[in-house]
Formats: sequence, structure tokens, C-alpha cells
Amino acid sequence: MHCEEDTFLGPSCVFTNVINPRSAIVRKDEYKATHVRKGASIGANATIVCGNEIGEYALIGAGAVITKPVAAFALMVGNPARQLGWVSKAGHRLQFKDTGEAVCPETDEKYVLSDGQVRCLS
Repeated sequence: MHCEEDTFLGPSCVFTNVINPRSAIVRKDEYKATHVRKGASIGANATIVCGNEIGEYALIGAGAVITKPVAAFALMVGNPARQLGWVSKAGHRLQFKDTGEAVCPETDEKYVLSDGQVRCLS
């Protein structure tokens, strides 16, 4: 597992390291890397299945189970986790207009949604 700067790992969150663990079989050569990108937050008791990337500033809800890669700025909840929306760098839910633009209510940073990806313009 590799965490970039400014990440938050909530209490009792779990990172797995092997997709198919068995106590009697040594699978240390099957460890899969997990990357938590800059600014991402992972809630309490969340489980991150190995081999996935958590995108920049993504927000993983408490108790969520991540089984696939997470896009930057994505808000993920549930088991298995599903994307509920998008968040700003400050962690606020973004409301995109028909133009594909949104503004963080705390920082006034501007965001754009294009081709299923969010970018911060500030």
C-alpha cells in the first residue's frame, strides 16, 4: 500500500493484500499494490480490496467496501461501494450544472465534469 501526501485513513480501515487468501497456502508472491492518491479520505471501518487505486481527493464513506478503482473526486459508499456523486478538495458534495461546471461552497474553487472525470480549475 502506498499513500500520497494529505491522505486521511479513518479508524479501523482495512487494506487487503491478496485477492484469494488461504492460511495454508503461501501467496506472498501474489501481493497486489494499492495506491491512495493525494488528498483522498477513507472513512472508519472501510475496506479497500488490494490492487485498486483511490483517486485524488476521493472520499470513501465509513464502512464502504472498495472492490474497483475509484476516480478522482468520487464519493463512494456502500458494500460493495458505488459512486454517489463527486466532492471538492474540501470534501463538499459538488452539484454540477448543465454546463458541466460546479463550485465548492467553502473555497469557491471551480470544477468541471467531462467524459466522466472531474478536474479542479483553480
